[in-house]
Amino acid sequence: MMTEKEQSRQGSTFIGTANHGFGQHAQEEIRRLFEAGTQFRHIIPAEVFIFTVQEEKEAVIHKLLHNEPMFLRHMQPVDVELDWDGSMETLQQFIGRELKLESGLKAAVQIRKTEQVGSDISTTEYKRAVDDVLIKQWSIIPVAKDADIIVSIFLTPDKAYLGVSKPEHNLSDWSGGAIRFRKEEGQVSRAKFKLLEAERAFGLDFQQYRSALDIGAAPGGWTSLLLERGMKVTAVDPAKLDSGLLRHPKLTFLQKNAGEVKFQPQSFDLLVCDMSWSPRQMAKLVKGLLYSLQTGGTAIITVKLMHKKPFQAVRELVEDLSPDLALQKGKQLFHNREELTVFLIRT
Repeated sequence: MMTEKEQSRQGSTFIGTANHGFGQHAQEEIRRLFEAGTQFRHIIPAEVFIFTVQEEKEAVIHKLLHNEPMFLRHMQPVDVELDWDGSMETLQQFIGRELKLESGLKAAVQIRKTEQVGSDISTTEYKRAVDDVLIKQWSIIPVAKDADIIVSIFLTPDKAYLGVSKPEHNLSDWSGGAIRFRKEEGQVSRAKFKLLEAERAFGLDFQQYRSALDIGAAPGGWTSLLLERGMKVTAVDPAKLDSGLLRHPKLTFLQKNAGEVKFQPQSFDLLVCDMSWSPRQMAKLVKGLLYSLQTGGTAIITVKLMHKKPFQAVRELVEDLSPDLALQKGKQLFHNREELTVFLIRT
């Protein structure tokens, strides 16, 4: 194991995870945040990568948390790197030898591995074996949520990467940032998961809003969640909403193009839009309805990355919606695909 002096000289190392195909964009954001000398190595091309920064671990975490990249979904520190022979016993010995933990902590063990690592041992079996070591050696309490620390292990055919961090320091407390929701019976669409994840990622509580406008609502995945949160919802779309929503007493459905509707000024405190339009077309449509959003109101908008120029797309969107909307945060969520989601406030 490297000494603190050696680690300081060599910088600090992390594993970063982005949505598939967007790893290079996450790397570019990291490169912009830190001085020259940041190094990258692929683990899974265009998705998972190792990055080493010539700064101390705590300083890197602080900078990434306060300047959170849009495309970096998850990060875990690499405190120790092991030449690994693939055996469970070697991994257990390594953890027992190298980890130094405070006794009695609640810990979530998160294990990921590449496809090249044999399938004869599952990640669940690896986790149980690691839990056994933590319990016996440090009286650690294994938990799935509300952990004091996360023990992250990433396995490749010849290397094991180990890091210990607080849950909030990983950008997401889900393994690899892969946040998963349970599909409900009668669920209108999987798009609902996207808005559920946005609520968490942006630190919002939809129960605090009273009246929402959903632009391009059909078939109604986002509308259904807003209704569940107790809001009055006005849904606009020329296509049909799911028939199960139409009976809801707090729903007003306008089966029209969004450019054809009119509202009273300051009618809504939340505006959402998840349309498969080009960002500039969508921005023009949204801007035409911003008079109906209260000052200080929230907008959640999906930006389609139609030509794989994400930084340009976000920059143009912000310019098009300025000065009426101010960007608070943009994030490519786990449930986004060729898109990202932005959170803005009405000025």
